[in-house]
Amino acid sequence: MLTTRFVTGAPNWIDLGTPDIDGAAAFYGGLFGWDFRPGGPEVGGYGLFQLGGRATAGGMQTTPEQGPPSWTVYFQAPDADATARAAEQAHGAVLLQPMDVQDLGRMAILADQAGVSFGLWQPGRNTGLEVVQEPGSLCWIELYTADVPAAAAFYHSVLGLETAGVDFPGGTYTTFNPAGEGEDAMFGGVVPLADDPGEQEAHWLPYFEVGDTDATVARAQELGGTVRMPATDFPGVGRVAKLSDPYGARFAVIRSEPQPGQDVRPL
Repeated sequence: MLTTRFVTGAPNWIDLGTPDIDGAAAFYGGLFGWDFRPGGPEVGGYGLFQLGGRATAGGMQTTPEQGPPSWTVYFQAPDADATARAAEQAHGAVLLQPMDVQDLGRMAILADQAGVSFGLWQPGRNTGLEVVQEPGSLCWIELYTADVPAAAAFYHSVLGLETAGVDFPGGTYTTFNPAGEGEDAMFGGVVPLADDPGEQEAHWLPYFEVGDTDATVARAQELGGTVRMPATDFPGVGRVAKLSDPYGARFAVIRSEPQPGQDVRPL
């Protein structure tokens, strides 16, 4: 389970790059009840999305040269510089060299062996997200990739992540958890691109918990968003929908079912 008890390799931050931060703030505010608190020029206008006064994401206005509108997932690293070097050694790339963000922490943007971008956050005064799992906050992440074993090997080498297989009707779902934390610390999964015709390119996809998936989908459409996958029941998991905001940033929403226990085995 994703928690705010962050350990090495766990997702501890998420942020949005968008061509219209004001428009994005209106969309996510209307969808999840987030408030946006813009930062000053010393942080390039980077601001915080808050849910009930607690940080649930970051966001900033970006240019086309900085890439398409998207969500970026950050993983906790005790030493961002060493982790960036490890990514290069594992045939990944460093897209943004490690840098200090005032006294808040140290960050970097990397790419895995398939070119999927992700971030590192080495906590300083900002230890990470202040709310997860609750409606309107991050609850799961999913990696879509063409080569699951290669992805598992890369993230194990770079972040120490461990994988396990969860059996379900029709196949096995590969999950991630931080090293040594066990199945209770599962925070995400890996999906072969070939298994989901709706996903055409490798990427990380964030999931946000909601109280009513269908109502959230309807509200997203009212606010100018797009439905990429309609609300769908996954037995034992929850009711899921995949969306994009008015600018094309992709995300998913889920009304999770309680998880009394799972058949999880190491891969």
